[in-house]
Amino acid sequence: MGQNLLGLRATSAFLMVTLMSGCMSGLPEVSRFKAVDLDTQAVQKREKEAAESLVISSLQARQSVLPRGSAFERVATPVLAANSRAAESELRSARLRAEAQSKNWLPTLGPSISLTSLSDAVASIVLDTVLYSGGRKKAEREFAKSDVEVAAVNLSIDTNERVHTALMLYLRGQEARETATMLGGALEDMKHFEWIMTERVKGGVSDMSDLSVIRHKLAKMQAQFNAETEIALASVAELNAMSVKKLGEVEGITQLEVSRYSAQPLEVLLSEAEKGRSIANAQIDRAGYLPTVSASVSSNGGGLTGSIAPTKPIGIGMGANLEAITATEEAAGRRVAQSQEEASRRLAKQEAETAALNRQLAEARALTGGAKANLDLFQSQYDAGQRQVMDVVGVYETYAAQAESEIAVKYDLVRARLDMAKDLGLLADGDDI
Repeated sequence: MGQNLLGLRATSAFLMVTLMSGCMSGLPEVSRFKAVDLDTQAVQKREKEAAESLVISSLQARQSVLPRGSAFERVATPVLAANSRAAESELRSARLRAEAQSKNWLPTLGPSISLTSLSDAVASIVLDTVLYSGGRKKAEREFAKSDVEVAAVNLSIDTNERVHTALMLYLRGQEARETATMLGGALEDMKHFEWIMTERVKGGVSDMSDLSVIRHKLAKMQAQFNAETEIALASVAELNAMSVKKLGEVEGITQLEVSRYSAQPLEVLLSEAEKGRSIANAQIDRAGYLPTVSASVSSNGGGLTGSIAPTKPIGIGMGANLEAITATEEAAGRRVAQSQEEASRRLAKQEAETAALNRQLAEARALTGGAKANLDLFQSQYDAGQRQVMDVVGVYETYAAQAESEIAVKYDLVRARLDMAKDLGLLADGDDI
């Protein structure tokens, strides 16, 4: 028994040395002189990955619609720098699994410990190789490759959604700030009208009811001004929480040019990647019903052995299982078609809304110009003694409401274009992602 234990320990030691030498041979040399080589290898792997995958090459070819140096780009850059990017870790894991599966056709080496009797244990190293798997090994490699594509699309979706969220916060703050600026000027004019009416009431020229109406309008405008100021502050605070630096100094909006035909929607790309993964998984299941030919050799002198057997047991329900596998492949193709239809409908709706908002903005600007012209006319008539104070106040209130409506339509138009850019994955460069 002592000799057997000694032999077991010696075999285990030999096994550990073999495994450690194999692991150490695969480690890269840690040296500052190798840094450039490692970066070059990483770039080459990315290029090879893109060349072998239409999905990944499509993702990398995407260019951001945010102009360089614009306010939107100045918001997006620090927000992406602060991104925890959990989807990036998933992509890295998928790439490592794909790299491992790309070698699944090679023989495997592993330990084998068996009891020859109640007192004797025999340890050996077994070399296994699969001679024929019915397509299972190839399907496993395709599954791992499709898994990388799914993770890559999810990373692109996650990145674009983060930029979209940040820009929506920025637009909300900018709209509130611009509205507050307009209301601030209106408040000063309304306070001037209140003073005039107060003096007229003191002199007995006007009635107290007119002064009450003006004060009510002034209080309502003041409350709206305070609300818009608070919205602007809250939006900037929330945006700063997403960024690596403060963004309160960034101002202005950017006009974007985006079309529904600029790129394939990310939703469709995700469906295509999931289709490839589903088909590969179905092929793995189908290969399980086919015979698998394998051979193995042991270090204990057992010689070469072989086996021919299916992975899954063959029973009465095998035919139904095979039909279910075929149905799975068909369902994956239909999901892609459904995703394409839904994406096309949504983009068509967004494009129609963009055109409508563009027209509404032109109309709102014309109406604001007309309201301003009426206000100037009433103001000049008031100065000439042809109009009462309440007449000018009413026209001024109309002008302020129209100016606020124009601001709202202007920002709605920018939001609609950003929504379309997000669905198309055009809020960040594909290479940067």
